[in-house]
Amino acid sequence: MLTVLILLPLVGALVVACVPRALARPVGLGFALATLVYGLVVASQYDASAGMQMTETHTWIESMGVHYALGVDGLGLLMILLTVAIVPPVLLASWKESESPDGGGARSYFAWVLALEAMSLAVYTATDVLLFYVVFEATLIPAYFLIGGFGRSGRGKAATKFLIYQLAGGLILLASVVGLYVVSSNSGTPTFLISDLAALDIDPITQRWLFVGFFAAFAIKAPIFPVHTWLADTSEKATPSTSVLLVCVLDKIGTFGMLRFCLGLLPDASQWATPVVVTLALISIVYGALIAIGQDDILRLIGLTSLSHFGFIVLGIFVFNPTGGTGAVLYMVNHGIATALMFLVAGFLINRTGTTSIREMGGVEKHAPVLAGSFLIAGLAACGLPGLSPFVSEIMVIVAAFDHHWLVGSVSVLAIVLAAIYALWMYQRTMTGPDRVGAVPVPDLDRREVGIVAPLLLALVLFGFFPMPMLDVINPFVYDSLAGVGIGQEGGHQ
Repeated sequence: MLTVLILLPLVGALVVACVPRALARPVGLGFALATLVYGLVVASQYDASAGMQMTETHTWIESMGVHYALGVDGLGLLMILLTVAIVPPVLLASWKESESPDGGGARSYFAWVLALEAMSLAVYTATDVLLFYVVFEATLIPAYFLIGGFGRSGRGKAATKFLIYQLAGGLILLASVVGLYVVSSNSGTPTFLISDLAALDIDPITQRWLFVGFFAAFAIKAPIFPVHTWLADTSEKATPSTSVLLVCVLDKIGTFGMLRFCLGLLPDASQWATPVVVTLALISIVYGALIAIGQDDILRLIGLTSLSHFGFIVLGIFVFNPTGGTGAVLYMVNHGIATALMFLVAGFLINRTGTTSIREMGGVEKHAPVLAGSFLIAGLAACGLPGLSPFVSEIMVIVAAFDHHWLVGSVSVLAIVLAAIYALWMYQRTMTGPDRVGAVPVPDLDRREVGIVAPLLLALVLFGFFPMPMLDVINPFVYDSLAGVGIGQEGGHQ
């Protein structure tokens, strides 16, 4: 089932690249919707109490112990569902805006989006470390062309910076992957299967070196301070739809990898590194919110808010508390929904005003109440308003942070105040006040755009009041992960 799930968008990308330009959009959207439906079928077959399932294992390079191996657990399932749910709205939002300044057109844009979806699904289902590394690096190809081929002036430089950072992280990751292979070879049976590697008894010093490599690579991907600088440039220069894919889908690979590899394979080193990682997470939370407040470019501002949110996710992972771990995984999903809504509505606003400068906007809510209301809800979700889904995950992480140490919890609470400042101030400057001098009134969202934002708004409210369907999937995974590092369900060492 998982191979078919990966092949659907990959075949779709090839088909879209070959069909006439007039058919590229409907064919691409059709494959994205088919992938969404099939992803829901996969979810319907998942048993939340059964751990890793739907596994496929085929020998790839026998002499090295490399396998084509796939599987899905609670973490992977939610990342799959987030990915397949985000892509159709992204394609619909790009229906009119996907023409490349270089003449690539919607055909290339839709093909690259589907290719990125396929590679992301492969990352979230890979259970062989070398296979994970291969598809981890493969995601950079469509991402680079989406950034560099579409967007605003300066996109080429932003794409190059993105690629340099990601390739550097990939090289560090490769070194750790090779290190794991050496460890398994020394134990008698060379293997890259995660299940076999998790059973190895790795000495503490080796674990620490391997952890540093894995964590550095995933910190760049997530990103967190101080390896985050590519994020703001990419968000500013790429199209809003591309930024949705990068921040809401691709960057989740970073925190996914921390859970899968750092905690799953290197539990002792993960606890050893906790003070440093928690400190970096807190810096990301506060610093990301502070620098977001001072931005004038609306896309750059939204991108930088994610630095703060990823800090919360990493904090929840490394306080080693069941509440924090569950909140972190839930945060990964809720952040994807809320940030996707904010980027897409900001894109609609930019198309109408012709500018990304916040100081050049104003008075929108009088003429476009649906657009303004959608943007307000997205902003309130970013600052954790009760009743919207990010509140649930954020409060869980904060409770776990206080349980870890009162100072850690106090700093994390500060970010809520800062988030309210940047979210509400951004809304005030863009949507309220007098109209821009000499500007034509901004039209409200049309039916296509309402169809894009409505499911995201519904998800924010639905999971804000009823998060249990996701929690039922997350909890068994978190308990199993923390059991591997000696933490019981009550949060104490076993």
